[in-house]
Amino acid sequence: MQRIIVDPESKSLAERYALVKAANRRRGRFPEGCVTVVDSEEAARAGRDELRKLHPAVVYGPSSSSEGQKLYYLVKWL
Repeated sequence: MQRIIVDPESKSLAERYALVKAANRRRGRFPEGCVTVVDSEEAARAGRDELRKLHPAVVYGPSSSSEGQKLYYLVKWL
């Protein structure tokens, strides 16, 4: 997993619970369209769906990439 630089003064970047749509879990960052932010760890765990490839996680973001996309960085899988 890649190292994430956290900006403690940021008002938009934060660790969040989420459901991540991913075919495999080797990636360290995901575009905004693959991430659904949820309210709690319980909601993330309850949303797990292996058939739809939805995996509960803690992510950091959203951050803007150099290509103009919003990205979330994986902190950990739940």
